[in-house]
Formats: sequence, structure tokens, C-alpha cells
Amino acid sequence: QVQLVESGGSLVQAGESLRLSCAASGSIKSINAMGWYRQAPGKQRELVAVITRRGSTNYADSVKGRFTISRDNARSSVYLQMNSLKPEDTAVYYCNYKDYTEYWGQGTQVTVSS
Repeated sequence: QVQLVESGGSLVQAGESLRLSCAASGSIKSINAMGWYRQAPGKQRELVAVITRRGSTNYADSVKGRFTISRDNARSSVYLQMNSLKPEDTAVYYCNYKDYTEYWGQGTQVTVSS
């Protein structure tokens, strides 16, 4: 089992920045990927960004150039630096961990006001 604890969600104004953090604990495998997904009201959950243990990244087109994902393998943590936030970024953001199984955090709310 892997447990994920997220933090950093908040209410901000458009153009501001936020940094989300997620710490994993439990049976962490040596090969894994961690990432962030988001779900806005009435919409399906979507990929925001993912990073492998070796540092390979993938971003949704809507956040490229504004968001940066990073990880600290020693701390089993993943971060999402979100700059130039837009109202359409408003959603619950979920941390994701994947090795042979997939785990989700409880979610953290990000609200961007115009």
C-alpha cells in the first residue's frame, strides 16, 4: 500500500502562483511515476503533469509553459509549481502514484478567481 498526502491548494487571483506538494509513504517501489491530475466540476479527471523516477516529464497542453512538475526521490515527494494561474485552472488537484498499482491522494482544492 502507498499513502499520498497533498498540500498547497488555495484560493488565488488570476496571474498568481501556487505550489502543490505530495508526499508518498508506504511500499514505495524503485520504479514508479508520480503526477498530478485535476477534476473540475462537471468534468472528467484529466492529466496535468507526470514525472518518472528518472525525471522524464509529460504535461497537458493547457499547462505547458506555466506549470512545472518536479520530484524529490529521497523524500518520495512530488511538487507542482503553478504560475500564471487562470480561472480555468480551478479544480480539485489529485496526486497520483503508479508502479504496478495505482494510488490516489485525497485531493486539494485550487480556486482561481478572475
